[in-house]
Amino acid sequence: MATTPTVRSSSFSRNISTSAALSASALTPGSRIGSGGAAFVSSGIPDLDRILGGGFLLGSLVMVMEDAEAPHHLLLLRNFMAQGVVHCQPLLFASPAEEPRAFLGTLPAPVAASKEERQRAPGPDHDEQEQGLRIAWQYKKYFGEQQASDAQNKDAKQEFGNNFDLRKSIERHMLSAQKVDCISIQKFSNLAPLRERCSSFLSKLPGNGAGLAGRIAIQSLCAPQCGFSDWDMVSFVRSLRAMLRYSKAVAIITFPSVILPPSFSKRWQHLADTLLSVRAIPDEDKDLAKLLTGYQDMVGLLHVHKVAQISSQVPVILEASTFSLKLQRRRSLVLERLNQAPVEGSSGTSYGTAGPCSGSLKGSSIDF
Repeated sequence: MATTPTVRSSSFSRNISTSAALSASALTPGSRIGSGGAAFVSSGIPDLDRILGGGFLLGSLVMVMEDAEAPHHLLLLRNFMAQGVVHCQPLLFASPAEEPRAFLGTLPAPVAASKEERQRAPGPDHDEQEQGLRIAWQYKKYFGEQQASDAQNKDAKQEFGNNFDLRKSIERHMLSAQKVDCISIQKFSNLAPLRERCSSFLSKLPGNGAGLAGRIAIQSLCAPQCGFSDWDMVSFVRSLRAMLRYSKAVAIITFPSVILPPSFSKRWQHLADTLLSVRAIPDEDKDLAKLLTGYQDMVGLLHVHKVAQISSQVPVILEASTFSLKLQRRRSLVLERLNQAPVEGSSGTSYGTAGPCSGSLKGSSIDF
């Protein structure tokens, strides 16, 4: 009596196939599986994705505190929305402007790959194709599923995030092909209609399994021209956060924190899963220019107050909490750690800001 092969029926092989199948089904265009099985979507800024441990967590609420002196929050908002348009993800945009659809014309265009990158791109695929031809046909049925899942994971990583050219606007055919819902909250007396629109938008998204992730972008929720009450806005943020928990979407809200009373501003910050703030840099600050390197290339500062931790008790340890916003080649946004300029008369590089404790320890005691 012939023995039945146990290669495919072993628990080891079955676990690999099951995990690969689950990863392949969970991956969607524009999303990525991180540690612990958490799914992320790109913020539109690759450096910010790396800082946050993978990007914006699906099912989370991201809040950005605006700077009253400069509209730097729009840089984050535009890249977030442009990334969703590139991935053909459903997008809901709410703004206090009378014509919010005009804001879509300011979305940046993705940066095209250079000639060197295009020449290097076929290399690995060509090598893998030759390697696959050398495998006997009878072994392909054992490794075909895993190779397909690995190729899908590789493609998902390549298509996860893009760099965007702030000097160019996104092409119109990409906006026409993508359905983008635009809402003017200036016409509402309260936030109940916006809550219903968000609920309807999230209900149309697919649940578990394959499907595009949705994005919600709300600009300046507590703008003075809207006139919403403080409790109405807090109730809306709380309900939106609850709806996101059971959906396949990410929402980002920008708000001017200086307009809110201190108590309500703290409530807003507490409700955020990921909390960021942006601040402009004075054009001519000689003291700051002497303190930081690359001051001339900075356009602002970004501070990470909180990182989303949903269904996880492992804290996200950041290498720094404040980063400089710079324009690479005057077109793409990049984030860099703040580096202290070397002091005159000293040799070597200053490491005063390399860690969270940047002050001098000489002559001082550490208080725990």
